[in-house]
Amino acid sequence: MSEPHPRRAAVTGIGVVAPNGTSAESFWKSTREGISVLDRVTREGCGHLPMRVAGEVRDFDAQAAVEERFLVQTDRFTHFAMAAADRALDDAGFGPADPGGSPFSVGVVTAAGSGGGEFGQRELQQLWGKGSRFVGPYQSIAWFYAASTGQISIRRGFKGPCSVVAADEAGGLDALAHAARAVRRGTDTIVAGATEAPLAPYSGVCQLGYQELSTEADPDRAYRPFTAQACGFVPAEGGAMLVVEDERTARERGARVRALVAGHAATFTGASRWEESRHGLAHAVAGALEEAGCAPEDIDAVFADALGVPEADRAEALAITDALGAHGRRVPVTAPKTGIGRGYCAAPVLDSAAAVLALEHGIVPPTPNVYDICHDLDLVTTRARAVELRTVLVLSRGLMGSNSALVLRRGAVDAS
Repeated sequence: MSEPHPRRAAVTGIGVVAPNGTSAESFWKSTREGISVLDRVTREGCGHLPMRVAGEVRDFDAQAAVEERFLVQTDRFTHFAMAAADRALDDAGFGPADPGGSPFSVGVVTAAGSGGGEFGQRELQQLWGKGSRFVGPYQSIAWFYAASTGQISIRRGFKGPCSVVAADEAGGLDALAHAARAVRRGTDTIVAGATEAPLAPYSGVCQLGYQELSTEADPDRAYRPFTAQACGFVPAEGGAMLVVEDERTARERGARVRALVAGHAATFTGASRWEESRHGLAHAVAGALEEAGCAPEDIDAVFADALGVPEADRAEALAITDALGAHGRRVPVTAPKTGIGRGYCAAPVLDSAAAVLALEHGIVPPTPNVYDICHDLDLVTTRARAVELRTVLVLSRGLMGSNSALVLRRGAVDAS
């Protein structure tokens, strides 16, 4: 009796709501061209905060994307998630009906850091200004970091395994890995990703405790990792959702396999202990390579975490060479998030979406606003670079100490 064919996790759909585009196509066009959309913060109530620059999603109509009955229950970060999930499912070739025919065959996994700060802000103002009777019942759920998982599954009728990953910024990659493992264990389809909306006044104040946050007022200088002028990161809103499903099932139904989730590993080294993150991140890379069954020299490009703090940037550059050896000094490295901001848990999912698109087009996008590199990396700057891409590595670290690495392979490549 022959062994059953091993299940492999394939990315078949991408949905994006980002500062530089509210579709996968517009996001990729802007990312490929290295366009920076960082600008001064314009959100009401944030003008007096030391956080001067951010990546804002300006071209998003929540009322056009989400039904009114869900809008009133949910925060902006969940609006992003529901819209991105719809676009990812459409991209994967699923209509409004349940993928696969059974609601129990589809699950949802998301990661979130800031939660529903904008919704909570409004309700707290009602509480302070008018009293408790003016606080709506949805305050109890809209702020919650699990809200997007719950609302996507309720809205679409998905009853498969659903979960939320809490691992600060690195949780975005961990959510994709969690989805891939669920598929390998037998779930047909997982909608996975992360979105954030951290630019309400309440959320802004909460971020002021991060010593890594940039307070530079010039958008062109506010977020410049791997340079001598690095002064921290710029926050962003938005995010992405991906459809992850069994490769064989996807091909049988005629879906396009855009990439394979080949390997992942995660470690923890402690909050703001950036020197130690070198070893933790390198260990995560080694684990991801081992799970993917590939050697360091198989990596064709790296999407960097790129925190923008000198100690953290140095640790990441060293971690890449620690894990990839001499190849780590030659492999193209990019950080397209410098053009849109670092969207907490959403940042590595947007990087993963960009990585899938890079694999498809054979192009490593540039790192906007960065040109005078002070680390031993082949950082792609100024313009995109045409490269034969088969396997890419995506890195992420969290402010609380999580480290994560994800290996993606081009869909047409045999990853057995």
